[in-house]
Amino acid sequence: MKEKPKLTITDFENISTNEELLTIIKKKKISIEKVEIKLEYEKELKKLQVELVKLQQWVAKNNKRVAVIFEGRDAAGKGGSIRRFMEHLNPRSMRLVALNKPTEVEKGQWYFQRYIKELPNPGEIVFFDRSWYNRAVVEPVMGFCTKEQYKTFLVQVPEFEHMLYEDGVTIIKFWLSISKDEQLRRFDARNDNPLKRWKFSPVDKKGQELWDKYTFYKNEMFSKTHTTYSPWIVVKTNNKKKARVECMRHVLSQFNYEEVEGVKTVSNPDPNIVMRYYRSANHLD
Repeated sequence: MKEKPKLTITDFENISTNEELLTIIKKKKISIEKVEIKLEYEKELKKLQVELVKLQQWVAKNNKRVAVIFEGRDAAGKGGSIRRFMEHLNPRSMRLVALNKPTEVEKGQWYFQRYIKELPNPGEIVFFDRSWYNRAVVEPVMGFCTKEQYKTFLVQVPEFEHMLYEDGVTIIKFWLSISKDEQLRRFDARNDNPLKRWKFSPVDKKGQELWDKYTFYKNEMFSKTHTTYSPWIVVKTNNKKKARVECMRHVLSQFNYEEVEGVKTVSNPDPNIVMRYYRSANHLD
């Protein structure tokens, strides 16, 4: 049986860049499709992160206020996407908001009150890892709010977001859409990885069991809170890497920031992965 071509220690000693490594691999006709996909992803990710740095500088210079909301089922990739967005941004004009469950005092306040203080200041971008939309899906599914509180929220949230819009706050709302099978696969992977096991919570365990209930409330949320001034952007996330770069492209496409003419990457998102919500859309979840 003919031995498969492989890399040697000498090969590695004679290279210093990824490009040189790829040249040797192609010369030896070694199949590395997965590696090539990852390298292409890393290359595109870096270009988009450069553009995000430019965008942040423009936001700071022009005192813009930007809130980027990441919602979705558990294990849809919210945290991973946010990390790639924030990786090279200036922490002085950027924040992550991931609130814990409300305190007893907060439970007695107007629901939006604890989120108002987290809204972006002039010149700032704020990333929300879950947001006030907890009350639209997670809380009613898990019984963390009353039916009256839920109904009140759905009436108030479009007005709340319209006030922010009129005051100049840009809100970008992502719903990361994941299939049931892929969610289960990621749950299993979390349990198998001691570095990720902390992510798995009792609420996560209910994710599969209450899948249809989540779907019902998700669709109710879309129908009541998708507006022209604050639309829902649905992102297919079974492929996490593609989802991350397409989310970045969408954010970049929403602003006419300086040096936009010099963009070295595709700034318009793939419509097969990123799309505005509409009732007839075939979402993964």
